[in-house]
Amino acid sequence: MQIAEARDKGDLSENAEYDAIKEAQGFLEMNIAKLKKKLSNARIIDGSKINRSRVSILSTVRVKNLTYGGEQIYTLVPEGEADLKSGKISINTPISTGLLGKQVGQIAHIKLPNKMILDYEILEIAFSE
Repeated sequence: MQIAEARDKGDLSENAEYDAIKEAQGFLEMNIAKLKKKLSNARIIDGSKINRSRVSILSTVRVKNLTYGGEQIYTLVPEGEADLKSGKISINTPISTGLLGKQVGQIAHIKLPNKMILDYEILEIAFSE
């Protein structure tokens, strides 16, 4: 609708409003394509089939940082749901990758992009219902 209104304002070669709306349309179409791709790769996770004794996606993990001391709690979530302030980290981060599949009592050796290695002991694994 906005494109038609801008087009009606005359010469398109000098119509900044038309150009801006077409650019916005391009961004929207790009975002739609990204969302379609994400949806095509999505799958439903059956919570009853998750091994709750191991760290996996949607698990909340309490760990002891053996490298620097202290404890942290992380919830491993899909990429688009990460929120560091609330402790939700993307399943694609180095920390998540290092924790995946570990059980309580095991040590995760996590190699960070800066070549540093963190050692985390798994203290607790929980799943919210």
